[in-house]
Amino acid sequence: MLKIAVGHSNDPDSAEAIQDVLAGCKQTLDGHQPKAGVLFAAIDFDHALLLEHIYTEFPNLQLIGGTTDGEVSSVLGFQQDSVVLMLFCSDEVEMTTAVGRHVSQDPEAIAAATVECAKAQLGISPCLCIATPESLTTSASSILDGLKQALGGVPILGGTTADQTRVKQTYQFFNGEVLSDAVPVLLMGGNLLFSYGVSSGWQPIGKRSQVTKVEKNVIYEIDAKPALEFYHYYLNEFAPDVAYPLAIFPPGEEKFFLRGALKYDPDCGSLTVAADVPQNSIIQITEASHDGIVAASKASFEHALQDYPGKEPVAALFFSCAWRRLILGTQTAQEYDTIKLDLAQGLPSCGFYTYGEISPLRIAGPSFFHNTTFVTLLLGSQ
Repeated sequence: MLKIAVGHSNDPDSAEAIQDVLAGCKQTLDGHQPKAGVLFAAIDFDHALLLEHIYTEFPNLQLIGGTTDGEVSSVLGFQQDSVVLMLFCSDEVEMTTAVGRHVSQDPEAIAAATVECAKAQLGISPCLCIATPESLTTSASSILDGLKQALGGVPILGGTTADQTRVKQTYQFFNGEVLSDAVPVLLMGGNLLFSYGVSSGWQPIGKRSQVTKVEKNVIYEIDAKPALEFYHYYLNEFAPDVAYPLAIFPPGEEKFFLRGALKYDPDCGSLTVAADVPQNSIIQITEASHDGIVAASKASFEHALQDYPGKEPVAALFFSCAWRRLILGTQTAQEYDTIKLDLAQGLPSCGFYTYGEISPLRIAGPSFFHNTTFVTLLLGSQ
């Protein structure tokens, strides 16, 4: 049995909002005590107060989460400036949380140690990791490398925390604490069924080229020529723009993840993108339409549903990129609305707009860090 409850409020007052959220959750729980939960909240709330109220109600809860660039749920759909909480109850699925603090000091080692701590507490082999790490103080790709190092082939899904496009400071939630520069993780094991889907709406165009010189997230050469020349070949003299991200085919993979451009150096011709790029990756420029971006959210959900190993899921989690929200503008609500048409009646769901998404590209494949992408995670039990 896996029972899920979701509460969501757009009341601007922190105390009122969390009371609304908890009331909605308790009504669904009907006396059941949750083991774990995820909390997503806009940047301007009193996050310590939110957690204080949650832990007054559920003192033994294992919780992760963080601040956002927008929130979605089966209760209120797409919102900004809101609070959403999903709670998990089960007598068959084991769940535990852990956190790595000051992750920028050594992101890979601290992330790996965080997982080892969670594994020791879980007591059984994990089958899924959900993470909501820092996005601004360090490389999210390095954090993910550390998580993968400790988890082996266990799928990792989630998103990096956001601050409503201010790009100043994000916050992560771990049990009753509000942190920054941290990596909270939730491990699940036991009788858990899950599947995931990844889609963006951007389509590669033009010829494929190879990254021949790169240092972390700075691409210096493509096909042994300045990276900026590759970009300008397709987009004339336009400045690199997140509306035209690069499709990155990492070595050994047939599918791609996206990297949005942050800045460029006209003197050396380098291109700085939003996260690390593996050496010798194959790349293409991409393009998308608003309709294609919206359709991708439905495609993500449909792919997850097709791969779901049970009869039907009992909950859905969504991780969408803040750049998608910026590009879609007033059409952002359509991302969830188009999925809602396919959701089973009353399927509890929630999610948030991130500064980067985490998911494998394929079933049984390694997890990657994505930009401008929509990720669906479906959960259930046998």
